[in-house]
Amino acid sequence: MRSFAILAFGASLLSGCTVDDEPAATRESPAPSVRFATYNVYLNRPTEGALIADLATPDNPQAQKIAEIIQRAAPDVLLLNEFDYDETGEGLRLFRENYLEQSQNGAAPAIYPFVFAAPSNTGTASGHDLDRDGTVTTEPGSRAYGGDAFGYGEFPGQYAMAILSKYPIDEGSVRSFQKFRWKDMPGALLPDDPATPEPNDWYSAEALEEFRLSSKSHWDVPVMIDENIVHVLAAHPTPPGFDGAEDRNGKRNHDEIRLLADYLTPEAMAYIYDDTGEAAALPAGARFVIMGDLNADPHDGSGIDGAIEQLMNSPAVSPAAAPKSAGGAQQSQLQAGANLAHTGPPSEDTADFNDEGDFGIGNLHLDYVLFSKSGFREAASGIFWPGPGEPHYDLVGPGFPVESSDHRLVWRDLILTNNE
Repeated sequence: MRSFAILAFGASLLSGCTVDDEPAATRESPAPSVRFATYNVYLNRPTEGALIADLATPDNPQAQKIAEIIQRAAPDVLLLNEFDYDETGEGLRLFRENYLEQSQNGAAPAIYPFVFAAPSNTGTASGHDLDRDGTVTTEPGSRAYGGDAFGYGEFPGQYAMAILSKYPIDEGSVRSFQKFRWKDMPGALLPDDPATPEPNDWYSAEALEEFRLSSKSHWDVPVMIDENIVHVLAAHPTPPGFDGAEDRNGKRNHDEIRLLADYLTPEAMAYIYDDTGEAAALPAGARFVIMGDLNADPHDGSGIDGAIEQLMNSPAVSPAAAPKSAGGAQQSQLQAGANLAHTGPPSEDTADFNDEGDFGIGNLHLDYVLFSKSGFREAASGIFWPGPGEPHYDLVGPGFPVESSDHRLVWRDLILTNNE
């Protein structure tokens, strides 16, 4: 597997990239703040190279809307989920040059001189029959191949992630946990074949010797902000569905989130090692921001109870209220269907899914920006989800067909304080 791809362009820019119509809340504060955001941009494509082809010209309608949402939200540090990875960084370069750096409908261009991207487990062949369909598929380009990859993907790098930043990245201190083996987590929720008496035997012993916990990757990316280090902890755990009674995806989602929680916890982190094979621990007292589509709703959906609470209830994480939007609450009422049975606040929803039929799961709270209890004060937060009749509603639309992404950009404005 190739090592990290870190691309730095130019000098650091000032962080005050704002527009006249900021989402949901403003940055009015006596101290400057930094806007951290996560966005599942849905810029995945069914075949390798297709995203590069779509971004090669500046007229792809979906990419234009994604770029305008980013421009209007104006984050300083942004995690992109579901952006197909390529080793040369060509897709990210084209997205930046042809879309983010070009004004979309009058919005200020978004300039990110610092970029981090790295290989993903999605579409990385395992050499094992992980979906237990009777064959080991090693030729990319099919669902069967995706089912036997370490993380579901029909080609290497599908559904990957990247970080864009207006602040420098301390590339020499980046840590990745892409290759951490699930079996090495104490008390791991390894899936069980309900048809046999043996425990935790969905995957063969040979497969478990190589099976990676992270469905994409887990990253610790230090970002330098005014001579302070902020550890951006990024991940995109697998959705807790698309499986059977063994619940292999639900259990994996739970343990992918647990890896983040344990990384924050001195008494729990001893087992963790990074991709160099070295023991890895978050420095004591470090500032951190956790960002990602974590695929776990605290109230609704099919995930394992308590999955996201592992992070939300961590003593190291600020108990700040979840970001909200008026558009999410409005769409829950307008779309009805599965949403009517949900118990969570619809204003906190961050994803707009199918509401009807046997596969209708409704809108869910899946995307998170969480931050350390010490070292920050929150100035504002929000979800870019305008409602019907509001400016820029056309960027998100009524749900189906998807205008830009089936997820919404989630942001928090954080003020760095004395790290006490």
